[in-house]
Amino acid sequence: MPIITSGLTDIRQIQPDFNYSLLSILIGAFLLCAIVGGTVYYYLFAPQFHPSKTVYVYIDRDDTTDSIYNKIRQTGHVNQFTGFLWMAKYKKLNQNIHTGRYAIRPNDNVYHVFSRLSRGYQEPINLTIGSVRTLDRLARSVGKQLMIDSAEIARHLFDSTFQAEMGYTPITMACLFIPETYQVYWDMSVDEFFKRMQTEHQRFWNDERLARATAIGMTPEEVCTLASIVEEETNNNEEKPVVAGLYINRLHTDMPLQADPTIKFALQDFGLRRITNEHLKVNSPYNTYINTGLPPGPIRIPSKKGLDSVLNYTKHNYIYMCAKEDFSGTHNFASNYADHMANARKYWKALNERKIFK
Repeated sequence: MPIITSGLTDIRQIQPDFNYSLLSILIGAFLLCAIVGGTVYYYLFAPQFHPSKTVYVYIDRDDTTDSIYNKIRQTGHVNQFTGFLWMAKYKKLNQNIHTGRYAIRPNDNVYHVFSRLSRGYQEPINLTIGSVRTLDRLARSVGKQLMIDSAEIARHLFDSTFQAEMGYTPITMACLFIPETYQVYWDMSVDEFFKRMQTEHQRFWNDERLARATAIGMTPEEVCTLASIVEEETNNNEEKPVVAGLYINRLHTDMPLQADPTIKFALQDFGLRRITNEHLKVNSPYNTYINTGLPPGPIRIPSKKGLDSVLNYTKHNYIYMCAKEDFSGTHNFASNYADHMANARKYWKALNERKIFK
């Protein structure tokens, strides 16, 4: 009996020690989980990016993981970048780089930023197609806004085979473009760019506009050509349909358009402010003083307003116009030569007073 009593005593002594050890293990495990969980939360899910407003990281075809890290650090105002490095290694970012424009927002966490980059969830940009004078300028403008290089765009713009595939010639290629601001992805390819431009061209030239062009006896390319002259003549939107009507009156009577902007285009001197008789002698199909009808193609990419001004031109009997002597950018119109010369003398006098001789 004493032996049994002693055994029970030992068991009773061991039980509390076992419970204490188990409790210690559980507490330790809990603390360890809390530490690990807190660390993971801090580095992955706590706000680590603190720009004052939404900023964007641009990842192009030449970027590596190191260059991406540098771009994010420079742009995102990062507090702790460790979590991003963990994610990059675990998710093998070096094998999964997506080009594009990616947002970093105030108080973003690493998980959200990394997820956007690794999954290719990019933000669109506003691509502006301007009413520019030459295709070179268009290529440079687009190249500054997109990942594709301006030289790559220019190669397509001036490639005769590509032009033919798009339905244009070297002198009408500018007619493809409809100046507007479009939402696109920054890393769109050159083929995607031209397909989008073709889609927007077709959207603008709907059945109603095509019918109006037919009604005035013009193709869309001819409308584009006349609209380009109208827009070089005046920046005043209210005046554009009047100017378009004047040129259409001249076309209907087989009079030369005598449009000064076509002389500037022929000379490729867009800074000319005074056209002289010597300028009018330039041997070019764009010289509308010596050639009747429209020039071979547009002298700039006209805006939607310019195109619609031709399609909806104002009907009147004007066949002459001259820039106003107040240099407002608008014109004095006349239906006969005598009135026109009176307007012209006022303008020449103003030029002389300002000592503008070229």
